Amino acid sequence: MPKRRIALVEVGPRDGLQNQRRVLSTEIKLAMIGRLMDAGVKRLEVASFVHPGRVPQMADAEAVVAGLPDALGVQYIGLVLNRRGLDRALATRTGGARGVDQVGAVAIASDTFATKNQGQTADESVAVAVDIVGAARARGLSAQVTLSAVCGCPFEGPVDAARVVDMARRVAEAEPAEIALADTIGVGVPAQVADLVGRVREAVGPIPLRGHFHDTRNTGIANVWAAVEAGVDAVDAALGGLGGCPFAPRATGNVASEDVVYLLDRSGVATGVDLDALIAANAWMRDHLDAPLPSRVARAGGFPKAKNNADAA
Repeated sequence: MPKRRIALVEVGPRDGLQNQRRVLSTEIKLAMIGRLMDAGVKRLEVASFVHPGRVPQMADAEAVVAGLPDALGVQYIGLVLNRRGLDRALATRTGGARGVDQVGAVAIASDTFATKNQGQTADESVAVAVDIVGAARARGLSAQVTLSAVCGCPFEGPVDAARVVDMARRVAEAEPAEIALADTIGVGVPAQVADLVGRVREAVGPIPLRGHFHDTRNTGIANVWAAVEAGVDAVDAALGGLGGCPFAPRATGNVASEDVVYLLDRSGVATGVDLDALIAANAWMRDHLDAPLPSRVARAGGFPKAKNNADAA
């Protein structure tokens, strides 16, 4: 029996696709989401309500949300960076439509990255995130916050852990549904991640924590395990390891959903996600992108199964 359970938050439809040069149709995005749900994924980041000129891949956010199935037990998350984005997310819920179930705001731990990504300082990004959480909750919509670049900034270098803890404490005062710690550019290492998760956990009390890791320097999957052991409640991952940040030089993809599920399942941590179905979804997605996806497990397959009793002996 698994020792514990971790929620897998599939960010491929948003964070995974946003950096792809080929703009995919709404139909393909919805088919991707459907395959992920068929694999057992219950939380999905489906769209980003940002200016289409900044992120063209997300120009059809409303159309994607409108096409989502009204599935029980599944949570659809939309990224919003300001009040205008929140208004767009709230509009998806009008007229009896289900719309998004939760919005995610972002606060960035370095001034330079925050300015390039969101046009504001780090402290301003915290204030905006707190405002979004309060406004969403006032309208009956769940809201969570991601603290970005917590392990390092592509422009300023190291980020002081004390600053991240202080940001988490300020965000927690708004009572978000969850706080995520994101190594946006993939510079973190397991010891750093474990220390940061522990310190933030102590600072924010019972608010659930989520880990978000990129595999830029081949430490992503190790950081996932460090975060799990340190006590996060959920982990972000993207089908095939898709992803990257348009505003962070050399930042590559998220940890692959297939690799995370393999790691956790083999370690006795339940995810409720079917690895074989994820691998099949990877093959389907690869055909639409005309390129192989980074996931190691999708290339190698899951743990070999004995063909018969003689093989197992």
